[in-house]
Amino acid sequence: MPSTQSSRRPPTNPGVLLVAVELERRRRRQAGESGPRFYGAAREVLDSRLPELVISGPAGTGKSYACLCKLHNLASSTPGFRGLILRKTRESLTTTGLVTFEEQVLGHGHWMVRDGPQRRNRQSYVYPNGSEITIGGMDKPGKVLSSDFDLIYVQQAEEFAENDWEILAIRCRNAKLAYQQIIGDCNPDRPTHWLRARATKGQTPMLESKHQDNPRLWDRHKGEWTAEGRDYVLGRLEKLTGVRRERFLLGLWSATEGAVYETWDRSVHVRTLRETIGLDAIPNEWRRIRVVDFGYTNPFVCQWWAIDPDGRAIRYRELYRTQRLVEDHAKDINRLSVYPDGTPEKIETTVCDPEDAEGRATLEKAGIPTVAAYKAKGSVKAGIQLIEARLRPAGDGKPRLRYLSGALVESDQALVTAGLPFCTEQEYDGYVWAKSSDGKPNKEEPVDKDNHGLDASRYLAGYLDGLGGGDPVPGWVAIVNKYGRPT
Repeated sequence: MPSTQSSRRPPTNPGVLLVAVELERRRRRQAGESGPRFYGAAREVLDSRLPELVISGPAGTGKSYACLCKLHNLASSTPGFRGLILRKTRESLTTTGLVTFEEQVLGHGHWMVRDGPQRRNRQSYVYPNGSEITIGGMDKPGKVLSSDFDLIYVQQAEEFAENDWEILAIRCRNAKLAYQQIIGDCNPDRPTHWLRARATKGQTPMLESKHQDNPRLWDRHKGEWTAEGRDYVLGRLEKLTGVRRERFLLGLWSATEGAVYETWDRSVHVRTLRETIGLDAIPNEWRRIRVVDFGYTNPFVCQWWAIDPDGRAIRYRELYRTQRLVEDHAKDINRLSVYPDGTPEKIETTVCDPEDAEGRATLEKAGIPTVAAYKAKGSVKAGIQLIEARLRPAGDGKPRLRYLSGALVESDQALVTAGLPFCTEQEYDGYVWAKSSDGKPNKEEPVDKDNHGLDASRYLAGYLDGLGGGDPVPGWVAIVNKYGRPT
């Protein structure tokens, strides 16, 4: 049986290449596949030769597809071309960008992917003319930052920091194209996001895509939604509320009115492990704590936190699932709580919502000792103050609470389909204060909705920082002294 690598090796003989191209054309004709159609911002992406470019828009407008088609077209037509597909973490590409590239851009049966769905292990796509498209993530930047490319495509660019973007831009210098370019797609974020700021200053032009640009959703000849468009846009996105509706349906760079956590900044607080601690693995000797918020119809959330010697809390693993029993979650928790070498992690404790005694009993029965989170009158607001203090930069310029990108164990497709948060970091933007009778935010009680991971994070902060009694951990003393301990 040939190896995976050899089965992906392209034909190099010119005669064989012509045959391969013709066979691919025939395959597409027989399958009834017509050439892709591009409109609006998607068309501009393909035509643009600007050094930097970002395409922004609601969910489902075809942004990623357009960028990936441009990469494929250039690789096919330019001998020696070197491209890069990049996301914040390599693992996140497996179920997003690479699925689109292999199934929609290359198409089923293409010779480069005939070995089956080996996306998790792929490192690149090699073309017959010597061109290559590399796959990467900023969590493992070595190969990415040591290579030169003609075109770099950054998927979900809003997840990156501005420094990431600028470092990548200087790697566009392979000189096989008449121009060198970095492009990215993004969903709208807060108006002060660095991408929006760069666009306003003219540093990175931003194209605005619409659902009507995507022929799968909008029939331009009839001037109406297709069946898929009615299902996705009218059936799903129209049901979103608040800031998620404004961003994912309307494509607006909007702020969250009455946001509970005003200092939250995804590009600051969601980082890779290397960006966070400068290492590729969390030291085994660091404190490790689990936190659980129970749920079945609503998500069950289990977070794993590591505490560094300075008292910084780093969420490095997360379960976020609906429609599963606690006993099944307990099995997953035990299975996942291991060091990289497979030995069991030394978990200090598992902090749980105290109101679910049955859930705690089920975890205890599975060999998972628990302690009750502090939950009394005023504890929600007090916990919020502790989280807010940890989100602020400390004396070294770094926050005392971060979420590692790629920490989610698996995505709950029911939540994804419904357009609801499917991990803790997605809850922040929609977490708002309840409104008073005058319509203004009442900063005493937040709206109790889509906050399951945030509740778990509050339990963690309360446990670490002495909420309800006890003393803060040593590395946290300076922060408590500066901002005060909530009462």
